[in-house]
Amino acid sequence: MELTGDKAKAWLLNFEAKIQEHKAYLSDLDQAIGDGDHGSNMARGTEAVKVNLEKIAEPETAEVLKQAAMALISKVGGASGPLYGSAFMQMAKTAKETTDIHELIEAGLEGIKHRGKADVGDKTMVDTWAPVVEALAKDALTNEAITQAVDATKPLKAKKGRASYVGERSIGALDPGAVSSGYLFTALVEEVLQ
Repeated sequence: MELTGDKAKAWLLNFEAKIQEHKAYLSDLDQAIGDGDHGSNMARGTEAVKVNLEKIAEPETAEVLKQAAMALISKVGGASGPLYGSAFMQMAKTAKETTDIHELIEAGLEGIKHRGKADVGDKTMVDTWAPVVEALAKDALTNEAITQAVDATKPLKAKKGRASYVGERSIGALDPGAVSSGYLFTALVEEVLQ
């Protein structure tokens, strides 16, 4: 399925709404295994994305993704800004060649892996992105599949990021980046895939 500029804009505006709605929850999750600011950081970043996107009258996919990347890099503190920013920058570059959703999200995953040096099983946002890429390849991305991917981070021990500092204590907690990525893909299902 193709990601048009209009659909990309609707997707990211829905993502912003979900982050604003759940920012306290995201920070609570981060309090358990990080520094407690993931929700406020993501809320600030997605608000900047919204401001950037509302200035685009005739959205083109690559431009929408690039504006999102720049807003997230400049406004989200901690590791999340560069990671989300790298994902959207890779997606923006790829969108110049193809607007196929599976290929775009796969490019985003590669951007995250390259920037964060994380892989599946490290208890990071990669653990949400990788199963989503697999589901998109089969045209089988659903809210249930997203929830399963996010929930699968709970029993993992964090090997990357701030959560890795708490070691064994990270087991049994959801990864905040995986959860915020879940909101990103739930918004994708709602705005683009239905």
